[in-house]
Amino acid sequence: MNKVFVAGVGMCKFSKPSEGTSYTEMGKIAVQAALDDAGIEYNAVQQAYASYLYGDTCSGQRVLYEVGMTGIPVFNLNNACASGSSGLFLARQAVQSGAVDCALAVGFEQMRPGALGTTWDDRDSPWDHWLEGYQQMGVSPAPVACQMFGAAGEAYMKEYGASPELFAEVAVKSRRHAAANPYAVFRDPITVSEVLNAPLVYGDYMTRLMACPPTCGAGAVIVCSESFVDRHAVSEPVEIVAQAMATDSPETWKGAINLAGSEMTSRAAQQVYRQAGIEPSDVDVVELHDCFTPNEVISYEALGLCEVGGATDFVARGDNTYGGKYVVNPSGGLMSKGHPIGATGLGQCTELVWQLRGTAGEKQVPSARLGLQHNIGIGGAVVVTLYKKT
Repeated sequence: MNKVFVAGVGMCKFSKPSEGTSYTEMGKIAVQAALDDAGIEYNAVQQAYASYLYGDTCSGQRVLYEVGMTGIPVFNLNNACASGSSGLFLARQAVQSGAVDCALAVGFEQMRPGALGTTWDDRDSPWDHWLEGYQQMGVSPAPVACQMFGAAGEAYMKEYGASPELFAEVAVKSRRHAAANPYAVFRDPITVSEVLNAPLVYGDYMTRLMACPPTCGAGAVIVCSESFVDRHAVSEPVEIVAQAMATDSPETWKGAINLAGSEMTSRAAQQVYRQAGIEPSDVDVVELHDCFTPNEVISYEALGLCEVGGATDFVARGDNTYGGKYVVNPSGGLMSKGHPIGATGLGQCTELVWQLRGTAGEKQVPSARLGLQHNIGIGGAVVVTLYKKT
């Protein structure tokens, strides 16, 4: 199988829905930035994968035709919040198999204000099984996403004796990291007290400042083979050394933490570590899916960054930030950078590529050589990717 490299990355500044522009414009900006970063023209791309949730059919073509009309295959995909990384997975797979030498993954989202909801209420919902599970648990009523991750945090506190302050401290850390990220939506610092006293969105503990905002934005990643890197003199390639995708199993239904994706995250992460021949402790920098701060906490453990039930001590030691064992979400994560769903996974990739190149500016993680990415969507899918500095 061919080695696969990220040749170019690009993204536009993420924004609130009230400040966003058209998905076509955002997508064009991201793709052109990735092409410029790789030092290639669009006609060198042989396949494209476009990810988004909120848009009509063939929106991917609509975006890419703004860049060029070369007649290549364009695939549109919707895989919940893991859509961006799902596109990256397919692009990597096409290059690794030898089907193409260069593929593009682009993701974009032009979101509306407010909590995520359903569009097709006249048919079976993809979340029926989850909602039935929560009803059996007696979970507090709330918008679907708040219910899923709020219940997971509630279960975590009950099982491991954690407190809401743990989730508040994670939110404070994320905002502190975002202060150095010009692409982030929220960059002003916050305190634990402000987080805990913000309006509630779930139960009696999860507040608005523990939840990511609806966001507009776009990201793009160009992946290619080693021979393409050589032929086109790509100057700063970053290798994708391992990648795994997983969906739900019967274990998903064993408690609220697994219903929020913990078990399938653990399976995908273990596949990645085996493929790469490394341990979690070898990783330097992590971009993980913190749509709600409880999900960041349970993901520390699912990814093997700390022992199960050990997140309180992990955070107290500062092992999730600069000066600790790992730097988790130097971008500010979904909590502060924003969560334009179709673009989220590609924004994570972009941040890690910058980190491994040593070009991340004020948020640079010193001597970063291995970067881990975690992008999850309930319904369900998770993609875990490991990148290496070349």
